[in-house]
Amino acid sequence: MAAATAAVKRNRAAGLLGRHPVGMILAAPYAVYLAVIFAYPFGFSVWMSFHDYFFAAPGAIVDHPFVGLDNYKAALTDPAVGQAFKNILIFLVINVPLTTGLALVLSVALNRVVHARTFLRVSFYVPYVTASVAVVGVWLFLFNSGGLVNSLLGPLAPDPSWLVNEGWAMPVIAFFVTWKQLGFFILLYLAALQNVPNELYESASVDGANGWNKFWSVTVPAVRSSTALVVILALITGANLFTEPYLLTGGGGPNGSSSSPVLIMYQRGIQQGEPDFAAALGVILVLGTLVVAYLNRRFIEGRDS
Repeated sequence: MAAATAAVKRNRAAGLLGRHPVGMILAAPYAVYLAVIFAYPFGFSVWMSFHDYFFAAPGAIVDHPFVGLDNYKAALTDPAVGQAFKNILIFLVINVPLTTGLALVLSVALNRVVHARTFLRVSFYVPYVTASVAVVGVWLFLFNSGGLVNSLLGPLAPDPSWLVNEGWAMPVIAFFVTWKQLGFFILLYLAALQNVPNELYESASVDGANGWNKFWSVTVPAVRSSTALVVILALITGANLFTEPYLLTGGGGPNGSSSSPVLIMYQRGIQQGEPDFAAALGVILVLGTLVVAYLNRRFIEGRDS
């Protein structure tokens, strides 16, 4: 009887911890970290978005009545929010294809370089690990009205200048983010290229394929999973855009043409004391990002992924 009871307990433990309980134990601290840092705040944000919530003094007990979808209606009908999502769409249309294409082409080129390979890889990666505050100063110098770019363009320079121009502010931010993040995505593609068998390129050469045919017929399909990852990460970067418009255009200017949903969340939730509105906007943003990421997996990785 005791043996049977012990066996039942072992089976229950195996069911909870799996075949390799040591792995579950090692992963437990990270699971707790995710629950505390991400799951709980998101759950609280969802609750907040359905209530009339506002900041109160520490220790104060105040009512937060249920308001249903009022916060979501307010967020979806706010003109500033609509403008912010349009800005992010412009950002993604520029940033995602440019990031994916440049990262893939440069990674293929770097993979074939024999001399100074390490130097070139580090050179591309340095902007990614450099603080945005540091490199923003360089871009402000380049793109202000008397900057280097305008000096080179002369009469072709836009007026008003780039970062105070409603038509050019968001594209310049998209180019900045592409340049800054490019090194990270190049490393992702370089790692994927190491797993592409040389036999595939040799077979393509035997069939008479040139360099372009090899790239399009061998390299691109072989790194499809990495491309899906790059696109998802670029989409998440765009959805969370905050630092760049906050620093480059002074908080979404001119006239909101470079604002982002996350920037609106900060302004309405922290500066204007409307955390319920900001929470509703955040939930909308998360759901939208999840939908786009799902569609990305369906159309880039394929239905069998």
